[in-house]
Amino acid sequence: MTAAGGADLAVTLCRDERAFARLRPEWDDLQRRCSTATPFQRHAWLESWWQSYGTRGRLRIVLVRRAGQLVAAAPLMLVHRPMPLLVAIGGGISDYADVLLDDTDELSAGEAVDALARGLRRAARHAVIDLREVRPGAAAQRLYARWTGARHRRADSVCLELPAMPMDELVKRLPTARAQRVRAKLRRIDAQAIEGVSVGEQRVPEAVGHLLRLHELQWRGRGVTAEHLRPRFAEHLVRATRRMVRDGEAALTEYRMDGEVVAASITLLSDELTGGYLYGAHPRLREHKVDVATMLLRHEADFAARTGRRVVSLLRGAEPYKNHWRPEAVANQRLMLAPRALAPVLHLHATRADWRARASKTVARRVPHARAWRARARAWRARA
Repeated sequence: MTAAGGADLAVTLCRDERAFARLRPEWDDLQRRCSTATPFQRHAWLESWWQSYGTRGRLRIVLVRRAGQLVAAAPLMLVHRPMPLLVAIGGGISDYADVLLDDTDELSAGEAVDALARGLRRAARHAVIDLREVRPGAAAQRLYARWTGARHRRADSVCLELPAMPMDELVKRLPTARAQRVRAKLRRIDAQAIEGVSVGEQRVPEAVGHLLRLHELQWRGRGVTAEHLRPRFAEHLVRATRRMVRDGEAALTEYRMDGEVVAASITLLSDELTGGYLYGAHPRLREHKVDVATMLLRHEADFAARTGRRVVSLLRGAEPYKNHWRPEAVANQRLMLAPRALAPVLHLHATRADWRARASKTVARRVPHARAWRARARAWRARA
């Protein structure tokens, strides 16, 4: 598909996964020119996700070029449940979704957004566009604001964020009593002489395998996320992390005590933020009274401050241990778009999504342990 988008704008639709793979250099260049991009829009992450989770023939990536240079992109795929939808690549295991937009020049960015919208309307002639987990201020928010067809916005997951500053400064933000407890935890960690060691590209497969084993061990009997136990997730994590570590877009850290790896974590990076994506820790650390969350946050906070990032993202979820740090709650949004002719279909989809969200909250309130039971059942099936 090709459409004019101005005197020197061209819009195309990429449906071939090999062509998507060849986009890597210009995709990465575009991401560097998109100030709101997160690590989950990296080509390494998206292409690897597609290899593990994509369905042949369903790829739908809308591309906008100005005089041959890529200036906007929407990485989507077609699904048919419960109705034809265009959804973001990376869904499910990615904390943020977005489109990419060269926003180095405001006037040119506006023209590129309009061209991207025209391309999406053509790609979605028979489908609703459903973008989950969009951050406030993301490029997709500009697309939503300029969309001329039907649209609907609703709240999605909450992500917690801290300012990027050294751990000593983060502790000063806490009430006195809590700050004293945190300092005591840090002293206990230091007393165990736990050393954080960065893993290079060549050791990524081995280190990721160890991380996932520790992750399963840490959550055993407590409802581990079932997807984290599946081979496709491990394959994706190895592929994506290896490329991203090589390119400085991720950090894989092992924590060693007496020469033994007792914990490991993956941190994903963008120009603006760091995000601790996944970690695993041996349960015996609890025997030594090591607070793993505090240990990992100190490493991430110091790294973010040292490398000039602005935000330490705790990613999705408002678990109590995260709230101890007085983070800012940032609500992702779900953006639904459709051509005017599909307005009734979009309304039906939005109503269904709202109903499911309310039903989930009702179950969580009335049967507080239902989610944990369901997670344990899924983990058991994944192991089986």
